[in-house]
Amino acid sequence: MQIRWKLRMAAAHREVWTGAQLQRLLAEKAGLELSSASVSALFTKQPSQLKLSTLIALCTALDCTPNDLFDIDTTPVAQPISSNPTKVAANDTRASRRGRSMPPI
Repeated sequence: MQIRWKLRMAAAHREVWTGAQLQRLLAEKAGLELSSASVSALFTKQPSQLKLSTLIALCTALDCTPNDLFDIDTTPVAQPISSNPTKVAANDTRASRRGRSMPPI
């Protein structure tokens, strides 16, 4: 799964071209005070994490939805195929030797 951050494009569609403009909108429309460095980081690179309150403020300030701010590629990742597939029976004692128990039936 991959996520593509599109804040800069979403802002440009709303004629917000600079971090200073976005910072002002966030304060005026959403009541969120972010530092210039924080706004610049959001504008120039994909965040590794994002508070929901920040996401809501961005959507409020830009009058958009989270779908406008990022794309999510949900293509399943291929599982590596093992050369020796191991089948474990429900009552296999090997599982208990590893310290795992079976869920209740």
